[in-house]
Amino acid sequence: MSFYCAIARGHAHHGPYHDKEYGFPLKDDDELFGRLILEINQAGLSWLTILKKQESLRVAYSNFEISKVARYGERQRQRLLADEGIIRNRLKIDAVIHNAKVILQLQKQYGSFYKWLCLHHPLSKAEWVKLFKKTFRFTGGEITGEFLMSIGFLPGAHHADCPVYREILERKPKWLLCSEAMLPRQGSTGRQI
Repeated sequence: MSFYCAIARGHAHHGPYHDKEYGFPLKDDDELFGRLILEINQAGLSWLTILKKQESLRVAYSNFEISKVARYGERQRQRLLADEGIIRNRLKIDAVIHNAKVILQLQKQYGSFYKWLCLHHPLSKAEWVKLFKKTFRFTGGEITGEFLMSIGFLPGAHHADCPVYREILERKPKWLLCSEAMLPRQGSTGRQI
């Protein structure tokens, strides 16, 4: 089993995320944005820290509603910087607000954030990282890779022997539609837990 599959099952915080969210296909734009917010906030921190703050982040960022976050101004930035329930990092907060504005533009141009993602599928991880760096803020290799694995666009979230892996296959993640070369490798995803 991959490292995350081995430690997450049964854990109070990792378990529910591993069993019900990680790697499952997502299509709702606000939930996709929410997952991107989690990944951006994880940079330099443990995933456990983010999972413990997940609900606080949801509340602080208007239930991950893209249109609301895109309208945040200085008053909301100051509110977020003072919120002890979230990660109070100005660069991350500014990136989230900026990215919400970018996603609004993608929705106008392509119909939805999800459709924009589908338009570019399949890409290699390196190509996704290049696209995300060009399009968004605070989206380096690990953030982009984990985001795309977590929403079913890249393989590798679960080991093939993990019971959750079979559930994900039944839901037809985007990576499953790719060639055999894109199938998940055995081993760790590299996530800092």
